Amino acid sequence: MTGTAKLRPLADAFAAVAGWLDGGKAAAPRTRADVIAERFGLDAFGRNLLLLGAWAALDPVAGDKIAALHGDPGRTVPSLGLALVKLPGANWSALGADAPLRGFGLIRIDSREGLGATPFSLAEALLLALVDAPSLTEELALQARRVDPPVTLSPSRQRLADAVALRIVGEPDMTLQLCGADPLGKEQAAAAALKAAKRPLYAIGAAVLPGAPADIARLAQLWRRDLMLTGGALFVDADRLSDPASLALFASLLRQPLIVGSPDALALGQAPTVRLDMPRLTAQEQVPLWRDRLGPYAKKLNGTIERLAGHFPVSPELAESVAAELAVLAPNPAAKPKKGAPKIEDIAWDAARRFARPRMEDLARRIDSEAKWNDLVLPPAQKDVLKAIIAQVRNRPTVYESWGFAKRSAGRGLGISVLFSGPSGAGKTLAGEILGAELGLDVYRIDLSSMMSKWIGETEKNLRRLFDAAEEGAAILQFDEADALFGKRGEINESRDRHANIEVSYLLQRIEEYRGLSILTTNFRSNIDSAFLRRLRFIIDFDFPGQTERAEIWQRIFPQSTPRAALDFDRLSQLNLSGGSIRNVAMGAAFAAADRGHDVGMAHILSAARLEYEKSGRSLTSAELKGWLL
Repeated sequence: MTGTAKLRPLADAFAAVAGWLDGGKAAAPRTRADVIAERFGLDAFGRNLLLLGAWAALDPVAGDKIAALHGDPGRTVPSLGLALVKLPGANWSALGADAPLRGFGLIRIDSREGLGATPFSLAEALLLALVDAPSLTEELALQARRVDPPVTLSPSRQRLADAVALRIVGEPDMTLQLCGADPLGKEQAAAAALKAAKRPLYAIGAAVLPGAPADIARLAQLWRRDLMLTGGALFVDADRLSDPASLALFASLLRQPLIVGSPDALALGQAPTVRLDMPRLTAQEQVPLWRDRLGPYAKKLNGTIERLAGHFPVSPELAESVAAELAVLAPNPAAKPKKGAPKIEDIAWDAARRFARPRMEDLARRIDSEAKWNDLVLPPAQKDVLKAIIAQVRNRPTVYESWGFAKRSAGRGLGISVLFSGPSGAGKTLAGEILGAELGLDVYRIDLSSMMSKWIGETEKNLRRLFDAAEEGAAILQFDEADALFGKRGEINESRDRHANIEVSYLLQRIEEYRGLSILTTNFRSNIDSAFLRRLRFIIDFDFPGQTERAEIWQRIFPQSTPRAALDFDRLSQLNLSGGSIRNVAMGAAFAAADRGHDVGMAHILSAARLEYEKSGRSLTSAELKGWLL
């Protein structure tokens, strides 16, 4: 009989165990020890050893009897020698290091005294399983957590959970890789799948995996044993995996249900794996989820919900966090906002942006700015291009999804990519800030040189992390000094050149696939390979400002609250400075005036201008100083 329908309580077998020690041969009734022995492939002696260990641990009278048999009142724990002499079916082969008892870590021994004389005890998790209270051993419980299955799942998570459930039932020892964004969603989908199979799910981060192979082997042994005892599966969050080799070795040694959550597929050595991708919901599919989570606020957010769904890859956690923010800042959704108070749609948008932001914070520098259109001095043609960019980002869900352009353009990339070219200080960074302000999205500045690595494969990994995090935060990505990577290339002579081309191709691929806005900046458009330029959707040239533009910049550069004397903007425009340099001069003049207790005047500006010119190794010319009162 192999079922569990007629199992007797474990304690019913203890009389037989005591009888064995007295020389009897009575059979023990079938208990959970038999089920566990069959699960681990133990022979009759192995099963009897489990009963002896359990009796010694659970029956108060066992210690005295064991001590008497040892002839030592202090030796109340059974030894392997005692078991070999007294238990039915005793054999040495069952005690080998590679035999199930020790190979699975079911018994704990200290063989310093010799294998026969050493005491043994049952592993903590085994003892708990024998008394029908399966649980992780303490060592694993300290590093893992049991994942509670969610009450409800979003549509994308539910589709993934259904796919996981099929594999868990059909291939119970298969390693599943759940790939894509939404780390928490992958874990919850796995928990829901295991709940359907009536099995627990435990989760750890890949960071807890040790580096030494011997330590990995021991950890895999512990997990293999405890998963077999609990009937559970293990989820490893590899979202920020630093050592793929450790995870690959762990997966190959575990040989138990393993679910790995990662942004992309991983090579897991010899472990047989199946990849499942987290489905991506369209904006239209996300709208009902937003409405459900926002509850009474949904009616007041018509239009805004569609915008939220179109920009932020929604998760229940994000939507619930936005609802909680609204409950604090706008507790009565039916009431009209007080004069000067933020609008409910602005509260919701700002909350979504902040809650979706965290993963980007350690990958790039966020640009905080309150720039407005009036701060940017550009010819009308360039401003029209910026407005076209805003229109495309803002209406992307409508055109791509509702109007069907995404299906028509499948395989060609739907990302919105822009090149800003022009000299330093011409307004490229300011233009990016204005796009962010107009769209209500964060702008992150990325130094491409910091993303590039001399180690093959590391650059792609860095870029993957960046774009995956940006997808969650709906961020605008601004890559500076793009010509360093996209410059014209000659004949490829070295493997490093070939790898550099692979890096460029990967970056372009991610830019084209990215659902947000990517901005590349360069001081030298002529240095950019024309093949790369053809793959960009917009190009804007920021020319060095002429005198008319410089006069306009000077008129706008000082904040309204800055005390100013009479300023001659025609004279100021004679200074041959870029917009960025004008800002430096204006700020330097303001500090000099404040130090003297004056309003900002022409003399302060001239002094600050001389310092700015000296910084770049130039001198003011007579044409620039024409008409100044020196």
